[in-house]
Amino acid sequence: MFRGLSRAFGSVATGIRSLSTFRSHGISRSSYTSSRELKTALTSQHCSIRGNLMGSFGRPMNHQPRRNYNIHEADAQKLMASYGVPIALGNDAKSSDGALKVAEDLKSQGVKDYVVKAQVLAGGRGKGHFLNGFKGGVHLCSDVSMVEDMATQMLGQRLVTKQTGPQGKPCNRVLVTERLFLRKETYFAILLNREMGGPVMVASSEGGMDIEAVAAETPEKIHNLAISLDEGLDYAALKDLATKMGFPEADENAQVVDIMAKLYQLFDTTDATLIEVNPLGQAHDGKVYCLDAKLNFDDNAAFRQKDTYNLRDETQEDPREVEAEKMDLNYIGLDGNIGCLVNGAGLAMATMDVIKLNGGEPANFLDLGGGANVDQVTAAFKILNDDQNVCAILVNIFGGIMRCDIIALGIIKAVTELGLQKPIVIRLAGTEVDAARKLIDESGLRMLTTDDLQEAAQRAVRVAEIQKLATEAHLSVKFDLPL
Repeated sequence: MFRGLSRAFGSVATGIRSLSTFRSHGISRSSYTSSRELKTALTSQHCSIRGNLMGSFGRPMNHQPRRNYNIHEADAQKLMASYGVPIALGNDAKSSDGALKVAEDLKSQGVKDYVVKAQVLAGGRGKGHFLNGFKGGVHLCSDVSMVEDMATQMLGQRLVTKQTGPQGKPCNRVLVTERLFLRKETYFAILLNREMGGPVMVASSEGGMDIEAVAAETPEKIHNLAISLDEGLDYAALKDLATKMGFPEADENAQVVDIMAKLYQLFDTTDATLIEVNPLGQAHDGKVYCLDAKLNFDDNAAFRQKDTYNLRDETQEDPREVEAEKMDLNYIGLDGNIGCLVNGAGLAMATMDVIKLNGGEPANFLDLGGGANVDQVTAAFKILNDDQNVCAILVNIFGGIMRCDIIALGIIKAVTELGLQKPIVIRLAGTEVDAARKLIDESGLRMLTTDDLQEAAQRAVRVAEIQKLATEAHLSVKFDLPL
């Protein structure tokens, strides 16, 4: 599965996926001032973006490359168990009654202590809080009634963590497991590494804690093992890695090596981009378990990984991005108020830079790609029009493969069919630009048009600023088209 990895690293899709990672891992979405700063923020040294380095090979040419997707811990645990990886007893539930039933089933197996975990796709659940005031997304329980109560407090609520933003994410499931009392907690992960050109195992004796802090404060405790794509696993090297993790004795070392091998099999056969276990722990009886799991997959391989792709939970994602994906649009929501509609990832990044340099804030990354049709352009405008944060829309199209007249038709259709009320600033250049201008002129719709990107950005920023000032003054401003 990795044969095309070195070629794929150079693709534009990597940049698109990196931007999504940048957004979803807590780096300020408006903090960059150039694509170079963004690239710097996404180097392999930043531990929280492990594994997001896959390119777009393996997907039919007419498909737009998309992001890596991950699955809930409960599903990840079941998937690991199907590969023979030892996990704690337990199951997930979608109701408090279901959680109670899981706990009672565990009790019948001799379990006396339980763990209840909110199933939300974000890190820092244990230190998070729900919008209803309930604290913590991970709780320890000493009896089944506590399990039911914890599930009641979590289900149907939104959990806020360091990675979700203030709006939080919905908790529709909880994972109820046995509580294992550990005498040793370690860290283990498999990810893709750009510099090494393939999968790498990352391990540490310091598990059960923030691995980013370990990497920053005691980097000597982080150990890497590159996997040869030609030769496969080196079991002598695996044994040495297990020893460095703190498992030197023969029996425990063999258990950890076996877990590593099975996790790598999972990684390879499912087109995973990241498997992270924190902690990989040793119970008081000497047995080693994977007690937490984060699994990311390359969605460019969704066509051949339907079982794992069907585990995706769209309620955890930005609904704008979900809608965009259905239309094969590359869309990533940001925090600004100037909607961007551009063709080409590089031009989209440059457009956001120009907006920033003129004092504005981009509301999104939206790349139409080179083969968009009128319906896709209309769908893109609908997403921007429905976004309450967007005050103005900047269209920047350089006609190459993407013809300017197609964009013009899409704009006209969007304005007339969607009742588009937000002002549009248009900069068109390249293939069929004259035909596009004629279409816009003959439509009778007056829009802000220009041939200069700098001027277009300045106009968009000014219009958005008017809306911002009006909002701060509690005034209502309505932009009608035609202008």
